[in-house]
Amino acid sequence: MPVRIGYAAMLEQFAPSEVIAYAELAERHGFSGVMATDHFQPWLPQQGQSGHVWSVLGAVGARTTGDFGPGVTTPTFRTHPAVVAQASATLASMYPGRHWLGIGSGEALNEHVVGEYWPEAHERIARMFEAVEVIRKLFTASIAGREVRHHGPHFRLETTRLWTMPEVAPPILVATAGPVTARRAGKVADGLITTGAPYDRLAALVARFAEGARESGRDASTLPRVLQLHVSWAPTDEEAMRNALTEWPIGGMRFSRSDIRSPFEFEQLARTVRPEDFEGRMLVSADPDLHRAHIQRHLDLGFDRIYLHNVGRNQAEFLEVFGRDVLPGLRA
Repeated sequence: MPVRIGYAAMLEQFAPSEVIAYAELAERHGFSGVMATDHFQPWLPQQGQSGHVWSVLGAVGARTTGDFGPGVTTPTFRTHPAVVAQASATLASMYPGRHWLGIGSGEALNEHVVGEYWPEAHERIARMFEAVEVIRKLFTASIAGREVRHHGPHFRLETTRLWTMPEVAPPILVATAGPVTARRAGKVADGLITTGAPYDRLAALVARFAEGARESGRDASTLPRVLQLHVSWAPTDEEAMRNALTEWPIGGMRFSRSDIRSPFEFEQLARTVRPEDFEGRMLVSADPDLHRAHIQRHLDLGFDRIYLHNVGRNQAEFLEVFGRDVLPGLRA
């Protein structure tokens, strides 16, 4: 199988038109697909954007030929799972075989804006898995031409179906950062999504996902294992570190970010981040060889698809350099 390295498009950092142009450029430089973030607010005020992910994905699908999906959307607070299912089914109908649906449990930064109570992590995860159940019910019934209903602890769905539905449902990939959720995802999801973290932690997630898959009678090696990997590359180490501290200090925050509600709160916390805080969490370097080795190590952990996010504003330069000097040297 060829190595699949995609482009992680950060809608918090770039206007929709810029994201679409970078997605096209990434494909021209050998990137395999696009993962686009789903945010209502940016992490930091200076990032300055938060375009609607489904609008952008429709344009990405029209302007590229690779795979694409949201990394990740939250069908539990801002958006009912039935609406997410409709949006995903529509994209999969427009672009057969290319769209995947990434689902997560959400962060207060994006989900508290609708004014609901923000629950503890265990309830957010329970809501996420129930949302997966609702979406899968809709996908399965709609392909069969049947109606379906749902009445659960968090969601209700009156008798209905999706009237625009592809012949094959888009795969549902569940985001996880903990071993218990990873194992559960292995039991019920079509694949795994996670973000960059220390190697031993990522290895444990992949192993627990495989355990869950085996318990459901499946082989994890046949299921997508997807990683969103943040890096900071620039022509010099000094510029790479400056970009990390200015544009993506959250990469050095060694605490949970799920309960922080405002970009301005993140801005205050970002002032405490120091260069050493990125160690073991995000590679900051001007050396393409170091980046290649870093990506390869994640492939060797068991990830079969990686979407790269270079945290600086130097996206065009990053895509050119990595397409020329990094991607060709990677192996599956």
